[in-house]
Amino acid sequence: MPPPADIVKVAIEWPGAFPKLMEIDQKKPLSAIIKEVCDGWSLANHDYYALQHADGSNFYITEKNRNEIKNGAILRLTTSPAQNAQQLHERIQSSSMDAKLESLKDLASYSRDVTFAQEFINLDGISLLTQMVESGTDFGDMLSFTLTAFVELMDHGIVSWDTFSVAFIKKIASYVNKFAADISILQRSLAILESMVLNSHDLYQKVAQEITIGQLIPHLQGTDQEIQTYTIAVINALFLKAPDDKRQEMANILAQKQLRSIILTHVIRAQRAINNEMAHQLYVLQVLTFNLLEDRMMTKMDPQDQAQRDIIFELRRIAFDAESEPNNSSGSIEKRKSMYTRDYKKLGFINHVNPAMDFTQTPPGMLALDNMLYFAKHHQDAYIRIVLENSSREDKHECPFGRSSIELTKMLCEILKVGELPSETCNDFHPMFFTHDKSFEEFFCTCIQLLNKTWKEMRATSEDFNKVMQVVKEQIMRALTTKPSSLDQFKSKLQNLSYTEILKIRQSERMNQEDFQSRPILELKEKIQPEILELIKQQRLNRLVEGTCFRKLNSRRRQDKFWYCRLSPNHKVLHYGDLEESPQGEVPHDSLQDKLPVADIKAVVTGKDCPHMKEKGALKQNKEVLELAFSILYDSNGQLNFIAPDKHEYCVWTDGLNALLGKDMMSDLTRNDLDTLLSMEIKLRLLDLENIQIPDAPPPIPKEPSNYDFVYDCN
Repeated sequence: MPPPADIVKVAIEWPGAFPKLMEIDQKKPLSAIIKEVCDGWSLANHDYYALQHADGSNFYITEKNRNEIKNGAILRLTTSPAQNAQQLHERIQSSSMDAKLESLKDLASYSRDVTFAQEFINLDGISLLTQMVESGTDFGDMLSFTLTAFVELMDHGIVSWDTFSVAFIKKIASYVNKFAADISILQRSLAILESMVLNSHDLYQKVAQEITIGQLIPHLQGTDQEIQTYTIAVINALFLKAPDDKRQEMANILAQKQLRSIILTHVIRAQRAINNEMAHQLYVLQVLTFNLLEDRMMTKMDPQDQAQRDIIFELRRIAFDAESEPNNSSGSIEKRKSMYTRDYKKLGFINHVNPAMDFTQTPPGMLALDNMLYFAKHHQDAYIRIVLENSSREDKHECPFGRSSIELTKMLCEILKVGELPSETCNDFHPMFFTHDKSFEEFFCTCIQLLNKTWKEMRATSEDFNKVMQVVKEQIMRALTTKPSSLDQFKSKLQNLSYTEILKIRQSERMNQEDFQSRPILELKEKIQPEILELIKQQRLNRLVEGTCFRKLNSRRRQDKFWYCRLSPNHKVLHYGDLEESPQGEVPHDSLQDKLPVADIKAVVTGKDCPHMKEKGALKQNKEVLELAFSILYDSNGQLNFIAPDKHEYCVWTDGLNALLGKDMMSDLTRNDLDTLLSMEIKLRLLDLENIQIPDAPPPIPKEPSNYDFVYDCN
């Protein structure tokens, strides 16, 4: 007969004694269980003791986490968190260097446990650690353990970052320069600086005064990827929190220090794989760099500004190499106006009389004009060829350079999400953007030539402008998904994605997806749809039964902490629990100790309605994370918060949870699956099977051939 669900069989250790085998009743108060254990070893004052896991994590067992105890677990009787915190608080102030070092080592380990951390912080432990750092007497392992303990304690979010002094910041900043050879001290110092900048505006200003880009750059030239990651994270944090008027100044400093080429050489093209955290930091740097374009993108052209008008004159001059202007004799002003109007028409502006009016729409604003001038100056031959080629065509077949450039700039800003905050979960950086100081401008130059080429291949007219832009966007997106390592490789990918090739790809994707709109077919669809929706529902619920690993996010920095959630096979309970690492296979059922009955679920909310999306935290309120966030609300104001690993899992889980609650499945994935399955089912039912007998059993397997002479030996 299986043991009751509330009884857990464990072994409990106590130094110098044989371990005890014991049955713990989870209904009894924890204090009563500890008293029972202490009485068994004749230990007085049971309030001074606690239980903790003996598996290396050393986490204390509390009323909140006691459900995580599994059958067969090994526990340890130890001093209570309050007693342990008090002892360590005294021991780290010891005059004996050996005792102090050992105590700091223990403190660094224990501080990962939130129960201990709360007790140590209550003793003003954070202030003690900051004083020890400020004193400057510790070094080597002692300093490393001090900083580790500080980072772990602050990670729990119990203490505000706004409380630290300038002296402490100066000390941490000095370690970035002083201890370049000591990896552990350097890593923790960089982590502290990043957290300070991200979590406090006042500390950002103080850190920005103490640390310079020049001091950070050398750490990128080393070989330790973790140090490189933390260094880029600090640069990103300074970039992200800088006031708008300071960001361009910081970008100029980064350019002077050749940050881009250093990252390209020592990180992207280093002879080692880029891990997820590094990929994320490179993505954040890429987004923040492109966001510098937002100001120009949202700036309208002032038709009265002579300096801005001069840019348009320069575009005309380069294209047509105008000879000396006519003298101001009678009629010369009219002639000049007429000539300018004609040339602006050839340049493809919508407003031939006053092209400045073309740049009053935002986005792309002045950014489009900047791109056009860059193309004209740095790719002059290509620019002149495009303009002259089009000016020699019939009007209706002309590819308007001005209009194309404006629309293309707007499209590229949408593709690169210029102006949006970086996502906290995305790793999607493009190596090619790190190969050139003017990567956006060069990206534009490649794409405007692609647009002109595609226009010719499509034999487009002015009425086809939007169709051409759609094809060009598809060409660019398909080339970007291959992650070209350089702009030249990007051009090569585009060469292989001609209009003919795009048509082939579209045709192949469109096969078997014809849309049947006749009345009998629509009636058949209505009849079949409930069956298909039930099939999709079962698939979603089966996926929930398999379960998914979700990543835990931290406002200080991303960490590889995971938790797993799955639905019970009878669809009545959600089982979930924390994991040490991402699972490689099936997660054992007994490792998920927490339960949530489906009957207790009141609602499923998504996006901005989620409780964890309403919190104020660094990089929280951004579009991509919001699109992956959902929460389960249950009895007693309880909540279970999720951030899906990708859009597919988000759709699967929101559909499955809605199905459990008897609500409609409204995700994009359901719509796509419904369309695909309906199309397949209708085609099967419409097959001409008259006079064709469909066998009930599969055909027999034929006998083996007498010889295999027909087999070709590839070797």
